Amino acid sequence: MEKSVLAGRRVIELGTMLAAPFAAHILSQLGAEVIKVEPPRGDPTRSLVRGGPSGTFIAYSHGKKSVCIDLSSPEGHAAFCRLLATADVLVHNLAPKAARKLKLTREDCRAVNPRLVYCHIRGYAAGPQADDLASNPVAEASSGVMESNRIDGRPSRLGPSYHDQFAGAYAVIGILAAMLEAKAGEDAGPVEVGLYETGLHVASRDLTGAQLKMQLLGRPEREPNGEFSMPGYGAYATRDQHWIYLLMLTDAHWLKFCRAMALPQANDDSLAHLRERKKAREQVEEVVRAAIAACTFEEATARLQAGGVGFTEVLPLERVLDAPQARQPGKLRQVHYRGLAFEVPEFPRLDAAADGVATLPPPELGEHTLALLQSAGLSPRACEDLLACGAIGAADPDAFAWAAVRQAA
Repeated sequence: MEKSVLAGRRVIELGTMLAAPFAAHILSQLGAEVIKVEPPRGDPTRSLVRGGPSGTFIAYSHGKKSVCIDLSSPEGHAAFCRLLATADVLVHNLAPKAARKLKLTREDCRAVNPRLVYCHIRGYAAGPQADDLASNPVAEASSGVMESNRIDGRPSRLGPSYHDQFAGAYAVIGILAAMLEAKAGEDAGPVEVGLYETGLHVASRDLTGAQLKMQLLGRPEREPNGEFSMPGYGAYATRDQHWIYLLMLTDAHWLKFCRAMALPQANDDSLAHLRERKKAREQVEEVVRAAIAACTFEEATARLQAGGVGFTEVLPLERVLDAPQARQPGKLRQVHYRGLAFEVPEFPRLDAAADGVATLPPPELGEHTLALLQSAGLSPRACEDLLACGAIGAADPDAFAWAAVRQAA
């Protein structure tokens, strides 16, 4: 097996919740050593589910090491700087004011380690809102995503925190680019990613499309009910109440569907082209809905598969990893934590199937504090003194227990 691309690189993560931990998770999956530096109470994702760690923590913290440091104390900050001097990358999502208060700006960190690649994921990048706070739903609201996603008429978040994860992925791209700059002998500039700016970039096709329609039509025009403009491209229920999502992008897709379902519309020239089908949206939707509803799931999928139609079942989370595609080698990694076993999706890469290296389980809070600080030059006695004054913390195996599930009477 070839050496991992980031093997030998040390990344320090000062991350809470999702954006920075997700970025560091990807770097870990690419081979970097990731040290998760946490405050005395730990990352909030350690206590989100029944008093214990959430899926976020388990999925994106395996393979990392944990150091517990109170950065607000002078002694803790000094200990952190000893660790920072050994790192290649720092990635964090502290609020800008918090970064300044804790003396963790790029200037502060580069003074400790001039070769450091410094990455800050924040609510807003440079601009009048640079110090404002933002979260995933705020990014959705401000970039136009939420306005069209309504529940009972109320603009609502999508559900998954995709903007946080997009920001983390963009951060990784920036970090890798900075590493290439450093390798070429150039000074690696800071990597700064705003959730707001991430939201703008992800929404750029829709924002550009809105401008296009305004200039062509003189008015805004929205997709109906948040669905695609192509009728027949959506979810439809079978007779036995399974949902099938159909891929209906082109005229060829429409013809394949009609033939697979033995519909007379296969020979209807008035619906042969997308322009006509858009005009007859309600009619087309009813044709597709009725065709799927007339079949059981097994019957519908057999016909669609035989006809070469693109489709998938709409799956609940508990069934997603049962799919044969998900079970292929290299797709999932076995992760164990406190006696529980998990199958965690891998970062997608071509050589994942060849990676037989076992991952570290998600670390206990402060599990690696003493070993890593001592490797950074602090003596065992100095570490004991820092523990005694509360500047650092070490792992406590009894730190939490998931709340018991109450049995119904």
